[in-house]
This record gives sequence, C-alpha cells and structure tokens, in this order.
Amino acid sequence: MTTVITYGTFDLFHYGHVRLFKRLKTMGDRLIVAVSTDEFNALKGKAAFFSYQQRVEIVASCRYVDLVIPETNWKQKSQDIINLNIDLFGMGSDWQGEFDELTSLCKVIYLDRTDQISTTEIKNSLSVSTN
Repeated sequence: MTTVITYGTFDLFHYGHVRLFKRLKTMGDRLIVAVSTDEFNALKGKAAFFSYQQRVEIVASCRYVDLVIPETNWKQKSQDIINLNIDLFGMGSDWQGEFDELTSLCKVIYLDRTDQISTTEIKNSLSVSTN
C-alpha cells in the first residue's frame, strides 16, 4: 500500500484544494492530510477564517482524504513520515525546495497549483468587495 501525505491550513476550502487531494490520491492508495492547528497558524502569523475543528470537518468530508491529522509544528513532518509509513510527501509548487531534506525518508514532490484560485486571493477579493 502506498501512503501519501500533504500539509496545509486548508482555510476557505475551494476547488484548488479538491484538485490537489485528487491528484495526490491518484499517486497512492491512502491520502493523509495534516491540517495546521490554530495555535500553529498563530506561530506562523496566520489567522484562518474557520477554526481548526471546522477545517478538519471540511477536509475529512472530501472523498479523496482517508485520514486527517493535526499539524502542530514545522518539525513534525519527518516523525509523521516515519510513524505513518509515508511513501510520498506532496506539496504545492509554491513550496518548491522547502522540504527536499525529507527525500531521505520518502519521495517528495511539488505539484503545480491550480490556476486562478487561492485562499489568499479569495480573502483579498472579499476584503476589496466589502470596502
């Protein structure tokens, strides 16, 4: 069995997230998604619109996702790969090169982002339209 993992905040869940999960799921038998906790997002200087529990509920409802786990810190990825027997670590291309050190533990890939959609763009668009 091939197990794939990805990480993210996954706030304002949109078709770009669905397409990422769908592509990753085609690369393995099992897809694990680590969702950043509110506390970890605060450390990163980010604030999500939806709470951690709400984002977990949304992500877990996606048919491509087999398991959702919390992402609580930057350094947990290597332990997750070992503990969960991960074969493939996948992230969006905006993270290109950031996780190459994990190649000693599993295959690392960076997938092109879905064009014309991002949570940041949605938030910016909503901000402009309400002003």
